[in-house]
This record gives sequence, C-alpha cells and structure tokens, in this order.
Amino acid sequence: MRDDSPSPPVDDIMCATYRALCRHGYANLTMQDIADEWSKSKAALHYHYDTKHGLLLAFLEHLFESYTDRVADPGEGTPRDRLHALVAAALDPPQADVTRELRTALFEVKAQAPHDDAFRERLEQFDRYLHAEIRGVVGAGVEDGSFTDVDPDEAATLLVTLVNGAHSRRVALGTDADVSEAIRSYIDEQLVRGESTQR
Repeated sequence: MRDDSPSPPVDDIMCATYRALCRHGYANLTMQDIADEWSKSKAALHYHYDTKHGLLLAFLEHLFESYTDRVADPGEGTPRDRLHALVAAALDPPQADVTRELRTALFEVKAQAPHDDAFRERLEQFDRYLHAEIRGVVGAGVEDGSFTDVDPDEAATLLVTLVNGAHSRRVALGTDADVSEAIRSYIDEQLVRGESTQR
C-alpha cells in the first residue's frame, strides 16, 4: 500500500474483495474483478493498492482482526467449558462471515504460503493467536486442577492442528463430519480430570 495515499475506504474495499474472492476464487481473481465489486474503476483501486498481492495481504489482515474478535477465550466458566467454546468458535465461524466459496479461496491462498513469505507470515498470525488462546485456557485448567498435568503448549499445538485439519478437510472433501465430536472427546477424555468429564 502506498504511504502517501489517503486512508482508503477500507471496509468498502475489503467487502468488495470478499465478494470477488467468493465469485472468482484466488487463482482467477483480478484487480478488475475487485474494482467491479467495489463499483469503482480499476485505476481508483490501484490508487490504494498497487497489486492484487498487496490487496490480498491487506485482506488477510482484515480477516485476522475479525478472527480475533470472534475466536477468543470467553474468560467465564470452567476451563473445560471455555476450551469447548473456544474450539467451537474456531471450527465453525458464522456462515455469513465465512462462506464455502471464501473457504475455498482462502485454501488456495494457503497453498501459496510455502512459496510466499508474506502470505505465510499473515497466515501464521492466525495459528499463533489460536495457539496462545488455547494454551492460556489449558494452562488455567492445569493450574486449578481441573485438567490433567499436560503440557499446555503441546495440547495447544495438537488442537490447533486438528482445527486446521478440519478446515482443510471441509474444503477438500466437503465435510468435516465427526471432527467436532472427536475434539470434544479428546478434551473430555484426555484433558479433563476425574468427575469433570460429565457433560
């Protein structure tokens, strides 16, 4: 993004990018597609973002902000309930926020990460944030005795990996059936101590 340009109408451009990604996917997306969804000229869009790559990096930042608003430790209830709520929020965003088309487009963006440091850094933000939130809840559960004496970092790594795998499975196979229940079972059977496993 150019430093000397005025602040762009971020919400409008991000909404247009969202619609264009849903309609065209990542591979076929052009700046003209986004400009069409914005109802402005391509030149106007280029005033704020030089390239599709730069705009998509900004879009990932935009998604990250909404992600951290939605996926967070609730802070209330038992560690078990907090962890279930946190994982559920990460697994199942509202359909209005993340449609199947957007999931597919973002899956295509993730495929670029091994070859693109900037994309990888943005995507790593999501993992680091979710890992930190889960680690905090698991750590609280270990400290107060409601969870077994697990390593919070290892438990967080496993759960983040399961969430990411569920997202990929949903896009690639069209389903993530039973994944949510499998994660719930892991939490209740492997993390929760003793009588707390009752649902």
